[in-house]
Amino acid sequence: MLGFFRRIIHSRLGVVVTMVVLGVIALAFALGDITGISAGAASGKTVAKVGGESISESDLTRRVQDELRGAQQRNPAIDMSQLIAAGGVEGVLDRMLNGIALQEFGKDQGMAVSRALIGSELRNISALQGPTGKFDQAIYEQVLARNRLTDAQVQSDIARETMVQFLLRPQLGASQVPQSLSLPYASLLLERRAGQVAMIPAAAMPTGAAPTDAEIQDWYKRNVSRYSLPERRVARYAVVTPEMVKARATPTDAEIAAAYNADKSRWAARETRTVSLVTVLDQKAADALAAKVRAGTSIADAARAAGLEARRLEKQDKAALTQATSAAVADALFGAQNNAVVGPVRGSIGFVVGKVENVAQVAGTALAQARPTIVEELTQKKTADAMASIRDALEDSIADNANFSELVADQKLTAATTPPLTATGGNPEKPDAQPDASLIPILAAAFQSEEGDDPQVVQTAADGSFALVALDRIVRAAPRPLASVRAQVVEDFTADRARRAARTAATKALAAINKGASLDKALSDAGVRGGKVERLVAARSQINADPRGPNPVLALMFSMKGGTAKMLESPAGNGWLIVKLEQITPGDAAKMPEVLKATRQDLGRVVGGEYAQQFTEAVKKALGASRNPDAIAQVKASLSGQGGSNP
Repeated sequence: MLGFFRRIIHSRLGVVVTMVVLGVIALAFALGDITGISAGAASGKTVAKVGGESISESDLTRRVQDELRGAQQRNPAIDMSQLIAAGGVEGVLDRMLNGIALQEFGKDQGMAVSRALIGSELRNISALQGPTGKFDQAIYEQVLARNRLTDAQVQSDIARETMVQFLLRPQLGASQVPQSLSLPYASLLLERRAGQVAMIPAAAMPTGAAPTDAEIQDWYKRNVSRYSLPERRVARYAVVTPEMVKARATPTDAEIAAAYNADKSRWAARETRTVSLVTVLDQKAADALAAKVRAGTSIADAARAAGLEARRLEKQDKAALTQATSAAVADALFGAQNNAVVGPVRGSIGFVVGKVENVAQVAGTALAQARPTIVEELTQKKTADAMASIRDALEDSIADNANFSELVADQKLTAATTPPLTATGGNPEKPDAQPDASLIPILAAAFQSEEGDDPQVVQTAADGSFALVALDRIVRAAPRPLASVRAQVVEDFTADRARRAARTAATKALAAINKGASLDKALSDAGVRGGKVERLVAARSQINADPRGPNPVLALMFSMKGGTAKMLESPAGNGWLIVKLEQITPGDAAKMPEVLKATRQDLGRVVGGEYAQQFTEAVKKALGASRNPDAIAQVKASLSGQGGSNP
């Protein structure tokens, strides 16, 4: 329901961006914490406006930082530079504008979110519920304090999210697409094209003279991110494992005897029965089925003849059979002889007819024989209790503002410190070293923290092991000195020179092809050696056949005019491709109803998103949404200097 608040305990502002992505038509806007405007006056330049509201540089910066934290929960290796390069700043700003615009539009239409509804949504957040399963005000206040939020901010965010849902749910629910609209799209999928593709390999191009010092310096400066160390973090941690509580988890003889005596029925001699049961809703029908079984028909056959199915319960003692059926049914079956037919007996649903298939006597188990099982069970329970006791003590002390050193000392734990590591456990200073898998959950916690944050307790293994983790320091992303990477810089410079030579040759050949020259002659005249020309035939539907993503060569070919040629860099980055389109064969889905039906269904899944997107864009236009490109660029520049975390 309120995803942003459910994960609030892992994020300072608790922002989670909700994405609605529907096939090739995507609508991205936030359904939770969408406006990005905190309590109080905005600070910094205005990056965007819509209606009577504005978004400041600081608003946008905070939201992008929270977006990064959310992304790092899914992929710890991502950093701020990657998020910015992928359009993350623009995406966050889009969602903020969308949210503000929709909220303002709703208000203009006289819509409102009542305080009662806001309270209901808040009470239903499971993270804020206490042991009774009801909303706990104390937990709520602790979460607010820990995450530096106010009740007004949270209630405002809930109201905002609810308003957006009011407005967009009708559009998102649309799924009907007429056949007349589906036909041209379905026919496009059946369209086929044929042509040629030529590869101009960079490896076959001349690389020229060795680069000069000036060229190396210039290349290094222009591509410094390639030679930079990523952000790393140093974490302090103390691990708690079942082995550490082994001494206090070993049961004593007295505890073993007490457990045996407290559960004597489990170890006592008992009788088990294997039974077959049929449940019939009508008593007359149940009487008839029971009579048929007593007359010699098997209970399974009698049940099938009545359109029912018998179920067989193997080796049940009375307690187990009572749990599986009811007390009355169990009493009747355990009061009958072997092979006897019982019932009808009123069950929890309908009437039960049963047959005792087998009766067996199970001998009792003495303490000596039961001891290994009891020891194992008691050890597991005492281990879990001891681990939980340590964890509860740590979490209580964290809530009381104890620091890492105090927590370690109080619980007599052994502290350790990681070297500066990436989120995946790698050490760029030692590239040959293998990451320690046991540190991954510890590093994940460190990368979700800010300097000065409270320690946290994280699960580290399936056996219940956990670790107390505190962020020690952040080692910001920084370039390696040129002297230490000079050889790599020279190699990259030379490879780039070859790629540019390949592009020059491809550009020359492309111009000749579009003037009528054949591919082979154009390549030869452009000085290409080692070029390879292949025939290319495909249907449009093959563009997305690869689960790894669209085929860029086919995507280009199906965007071209017939008889033309275009070029693109090879997906592997090892040269340039020239694609020449020679033939287009239109598709006709009217002759293939199964394709038309499938396309109509696919469009039905995305049309709601398209409606919502168009509606949101129309609202923003009506409210005069605008952006400040210079301020947006300043936010990007500021964030780029952070590596991957908040300042």
